[in-house]
Amino acid sequence: MLRFDHLRIPVSDLARSQAWYVETLGMHVEFEVPERQTVALQDSEGFTIFLQQTAAGVRPNGCALWFQVEDVDATFVQWTARGVTFSHPPRKTYWGYGAELGDPDGYLIRLWDKGSMEEK
Repeated sequence: MLRFDHLRIPVSDLARSQAWYVETLGMHVEFEVPERQTVALQDSEGFTIFLQQTAAGVRPNGCALWFQVEDVDATFVQWTARGVTFSHPPRKTYWGYGAELGDPDGYLIRLWDKGSMEEK
């Protein structure tokens, strides 16, 4: 069996990134490793992203993270109403149908849902 389970991404400001992933995406803190300037954030399905502060600077180089939501159109409306800024609303793109936003360091965050991906 092979299952992708954890991902580490370097960040320039751990507190800012942690707050953004928790407040914007709704992830929760699984655990923290202060001496490593690292926090593990988990989504609702058990996937964990390690955010680790780095002094070397952050270069996202087009790295994108895709998050599946129940309904991408409804999520866009709800999140926009609470002040989340998107790069673009849900639309057809080369990777399918979905919305895009950027995290504080410029990593691309893409939202999609199964129904829209099949229909649009």
